[in-house]
Amino acid sequence: MTGTAPLAGKTILMSGGSRGIGLAIALRAARDGANIALIAKTDSPHPKLEGTVHSAAEQIRAAGGNALPIVGDVRNEDDITGAVLQTRGEFGGIDVVVNNASVIDLSGSLELATKKYDLMQGVNVRGTFLLSRAALPMLKDAANPHILSLSPPLNLSPKWLGAHTGYTLAKYGMTMATLGLAAEFAKDGVAANTLWPQTTIATAAVQFALGGDRMMKVSRTPEVYADAAYEVITKPAREYTGQTLIVEDVLRDAGVTDFSGYAATPGTPDSELFPDIFLD
Repeated sequence: MTGTAPLAGKTILMSGGSRGIGLAIALRAARDGANIALIAKTDSPHPKLEGTVHSAAEQIRAAGGNALPIVGDVRNEDDITGAVLQTRGEFGGIDVVVNNASVIDLSGSLELATKKYDLMQGVNVRGTFLLSRAALPMLKDAANPHILSLSPPLNLSPKWLGAHTGYTLAKYGMTMATLGLAAEFAKDGVAANTLWPQTTIATAAVQFALGGDRMMKVSRTPEVYADAAYEVITKPAREYTGQTLIVEDVLRDAGVTDFSGYAATPGTPDSELFPDIFLD
């Protein structure tokens, strides 16, 4: 990297982040020397999924950042309050909130269990709103404060509204919460944006919820999301807010013209990558 490291000494509070896209975003920030607090439920290893909040913290430190692993649930307001206070106690403030924790279930409305509906609403929508809200007093004191939610643009096409109504409600709820905060706190200079990819990303969620190994091979790596997130959260907050951003557009605006290095299977042409949901 030439010149300065924009996130050096900055503090990011992220929900989730034990693996996948969240961890990739954390590791990209860690290369600048950022402080990263992760609030996640993964205290001990999952039989099917690699990574805990503790192993993520080790990787963050190895990449050059400082890490604060916090075992907690974003559905629990006490856990959120505790995470914000711990982060302030450890690092002195909060500069960026990344709403990464999310639950996916693409079941149709008749098949979707009520418990799963509630879980998606609780983590995706309520968690995004409560974590952002709890951090706002500290964000307002930060030099370049950002809220970034990993959720899609609001696409009211019947194709997407009717595809998996329960999940669509939960992801659009994340976006609406973020856009609402952007409008409400614009005068305070707090940016709030969402970010979503054009292609599927090779993560455990894609493997288990969307299409197994076949889908993984036609996806991009989490690093494409991480590089775009880095671009967003290093922008001037007062000038760059209230947007539903697309990963590849952000990177093109930053001068990236060749995306071949992000293919999960090297050599896969862009035309063969699987398009993600919610984008026409």
